[in-house]
Amino acid sequence: MKRFALLLLMVCFSFSTFTSCDTLNQVYGSLPNGEGEPTNQEIGFALKDALVQGITNGAIKANKTDGYFKNPVIRVPWPEDARKVKNTLVTLGLESEVEKVELSINRAAEKAAIESVDIFKDAISQLTFQDVVAIISGEEDAATNFLKRATYSALTTRFEPIIEDALGDVNATKYWGDAIGVYNDLPTTFNKVNPDLTGFVTEKAIDGLFTLVAEEEAKIRKDPIARGTEVMRKVFGFYDN
Repeated sequence: MKRFALLLLMVCFSFSTFTSCDTLNQVYGSLPNGEGEPTNQEIGFALKDALVQGITNGAIKANKTDGYFKNPVIRVPWPEDARKVKNTLVTLGLESEVEKVELSINRAAEKAAIESVDIFKDAISQLTFQDVVAIISGEEDAATNFLKRATYSALTTRFEPIIEDALGDVNATKYWGDAIGVYNDLPTTFNKVNPDLTGFVTEKAIDGLFTLVAEEEAKIRKDPIARGTEVMRKVFGFYDN
């Protein structure tokens, strides 16, 4: 039975498309249950549930108004290459231009955040049994680190056009262009600057999402109340001990 369960789980992870938590719970309800050591199926379902809960909660938090802007841990700053632009504008009394840029680039990150969920789901569908065991029994951010390794490049590629559109929707591109234009037009400016705003905001937005996902993962591992499904409570409870 255990050997068959292992085979079934590996086939499921290798070839199935992503399954929602509700569907997983329906399937789980038809599997052998009980106390003691969780089955291979239960371990796999618990991890998928935990990952979905973590990425969904993280994306929802980031997607809210001020999800980035008023969270000092993930707030998107001015690009390093443009700090001298910011400082110069402040010196000239143009704090309002600086504030417009800072608010708008964070609004763009907030607007795009919810789009990350489907990208993360693709990575979850590729989990192998070895991944599952390593993550379940690993450090409190093992799942987040797996997602980071598995998705960062693809996430960047797919996220950039979303961020670019969001920057335009919230006028960040305009405010950015205005601020850079003021700086570049100063007679004291010899080296013109125009850092890649889309690439920078994309990177910071993704890093912020992973930070929030790591926080959610830590909650699930530490707090039984945060485990939203029966199979999560059983599997993580077993590994707690």
